[in-house]
Amino acid sequence: MIDNGFPLTTEPNILQEMIAPPNIVSKVLSVVTGTSSNVSDTLPGASASGVPWRTADPKYAQNEVYIDLAEEMDATINRDGALMKCEVYGQVKVNSHISGLPDMTLSFTNPSILDQVRFHPCVRFRQWESHQILSFVPPDGQFKLMSYRVRKLKSTPLYVKPQLTSNGGTCRLNVMVGSRNNHGKTIDLVTVQFQLPSCILSADLTSNHGTVNILADKTCNWNIGRIPKDKAPSMSGTLVLETGLERLHTFPTFRVGFKMMGVALSGLKIDKLDLKTVPYRFFKGFRAVSRAGEFEVRS
Repeated sequence: MIDNGFPLTTEPNILQEMIAPPNIVSKVLSVVTGTSSNVSDTLPGASASGVPWRTADPKYAQNEVYIDLAEEMDATINRDGALMKCEVYGQVKVNSHISGLPDMTLSFTNPSILDQVRFHPCVRFRQWESHQILSFVPPDGQFKLMSYRVRKLKSTPLYVKPQLTSNGGTCRLNVMVGSRNNHGKTIDLVTVQFQLPSCILSADLTSNHGTVNILADKTCNWNIGRIPKDKAPSMSGTLVLETGLERLHTFPTFRVGFKMMGVALSGLKIDKLDLKTVPYRFFKGFRAVSRAGEFEVRS
């Protein structure tokens, strides 16, 4: 990048080689020599290569590549239980430790579902445009290969059913949470959070699984953890309205959190990863993790 006539590098790989991280040795040397700069006097070799994002000629005793599909689900469910919006924002994260200058191709079984794709500069866009294949020379270490969205999904991995009935200055609250058919995958770190309306004077809430905490700012946190297979977690209790108010007119929105290992909620599946230009074998690993993003249930 050129700024006001000065050439600047913004590639993290090159910056990490140019600017050494602080450590005890550098601090001792700065005291002895009187200089505090940890910037290298010479440019890294990769700065003049055709692949500036990659360290020049790295060498490893064990060559390996790990690919993660990390996804977040955004969903909005109205008070009737209908799914108004459900989409997934995902990232393909790579951790590469390959000697030399590898040339890789990564393909998916169903790339047509992807929308709003964004790529790391190492990806050859023409290959993706013509064949929906990711062809690239990877940076050394961890990096984000691409990001994407998958829209108009038909279901969520769990359900949250709130019920509020109010009369005579009190409100009865009941919330039930359960998992749908998730192909044997467990749902962990489940949380339900909502803000009590300002007209609520006090609340007495209990649950048959997990813990319920009401903070000073009237935020209610229900930490469920892992959903058990033998029962559906539920929270119930009574809310006391302020004097003169018979019924509740402002209803809370429930924000849901969860985590699922080993599944990509978008349905995206990796087909294969191939390594070219280097003669040796390498180890490759794949995994997926899905979390809740902006997941809201209205009451």
